[in-house]
Amino acid sequence: MAECIFCRIVDKEAPADVVHESDTILAFRDVNPTAPTHILLIPKEHIPSLREVTPEHAEMLVELTRVAADLAKAEGIDEKGWRFLTNVGRDALQSVDHLHFHLIGGRGPMGWPPG
Repeated sequence: MAECIFCRIVDKEAPADVVHESDTILAFRDVNPTAPTHILLIPKEHIPSLREVTPEHAEMLVELTRVAADLAKAEGIDEKGWRFLTNVGRDALQSVDHLHFHLIGGRGPMGWPPG
């Protein structure tokens, strides 16, 4: 998917500040962070959004959430709290059609509702 920026990052054709990489997951710092910690976690496989997730993706999703928890601890935001979220579709402000989760924290109490 040459037009997908996240696929280009996975293929090392576009730069990213990578903080974790495995055979199936890539995590990197958001270029427009909304908090002191703002990391994007993506599957290396191109999956447009949660809409397209199938039971075959279960193991990858478990790994992705485990990596998020480990990164929250490594970033020092584990104790005070953090958000882990994804947007699905344009009305939810999904801006890249490649499944990705935002790990956000480190800016004090976060408001609710978030959007």
